Amino acid sequence: MNTLWMWLGFNLFVLVLLALDLGVLHRKGQEVGIREALWLSFGYFVLALLFGAGVWHFLGRESGVEFFTGYLLEKSLSVDNIFVFVLIFGHFAVPAQYQHRVLFWGILGALVMRAALILVGASIISAFHWVIYVFGAFLVFTGVRMLMTINQEPDMEGNRLVRLVRRRFRVTQDYEGNRFFVRRDGLLFLTPLMVVLILVEVTDVVFALDSIPAIFAVTTDPFIVYTSNVFAILGLRALYFALVGIIHRFHYLKYGLSLVLMVVGAKMLINAAFGKVIPTEAALLVTALLIGGSMLISVVKTRVLPAEAAAAETRLGWVPGSPAKTEEKTEEKGAD
Repeated sequence: MNTLWMWLGFNLFVLVLLALDLGVLHRKGQEVGIREALWLSFGYFVLALLFGAGVWHFLGRESGVEFFTGYLLEKSLSVDNIFVFVLIFGHFAVPAQYQHRVLFWGILGALVMRAALILVGASIISAFHWVIYVFGAFLVFTGVRMLMTINQEPDMEGNRLVRLVRRRFRVTQDYEGNRFFVRRDGLLFLTPLMVVLILVEVTDVVFALDSIPAIFAVTTDPFIVYTSNVFAILGLRALYFALVGIIHRFHYLKYGLSLVLMVVGAKMLINAAFGKVIPTEAALLVTALLIGGSMLISVVKTRVLPAEAAAAETRLGWVPGSPAKTEEKTEEKGAD
């Protein structure tokens, strides 16, 4: 039933939302306030619920459950992107009024790249069933890796991607408003804002290699995989601005996300080996319990958090291309 008009209609709907966002709501590029971000987040959430209800009605109960499970899973995993965005924007001191522009183009690129990855992944799984085992094992491995890096501080100065860009291209010393490129004396320069955008784009590609196999553990229907991914990504920008000021309060959510990846990977492996013995509803329940439980623990544990500890929390995590900062480097930075 995944006819061409469904794909065309959905993508046209997404383009209208993006045009409304950039061309109307944020045409002046002003800083996004918490109140506005919360309303936008709520709006995207309601749209996802309405779309899921439509999937349930027109495509059946199983497809509806798969969409809601996939959306919850992708929405939960997208929070990990927010931790990284906070790290990147904080290190590069990106002015608040320019952050929306970076996230808009970053997420637009993410939508295109994820669509390509989903179509390729669906084709590979349909042709080679054994790839499911690779995806499942990769998810378990990724969950373990996330657990190991939760309390590490990345060495942003030593990020390999940033160093490569600065070696290969001319980069201005300071920001040039909200511009990604400037021309000086006939020469084209990248601005630091473009360097940040490149890092955001690459980060999403790396994170997509985790989240897309995770949703394939829920369903192999390309339309359900794609639409649930898109709705999770569309609301990511607004969710960032809603949570950026309190992101330090969700430290234990990182543990929940790691466990979700391991559980989903195990489900994928078990169902591939023994048939669909673990239903999608079970995955939905476990994901909700892990995410909800880790958020509750975070709020309780961090209700009285010193300002210094809160600031330090925003510097912890993993950024693609950044090695973990050694104690020696941390001490040197403190001495400076």
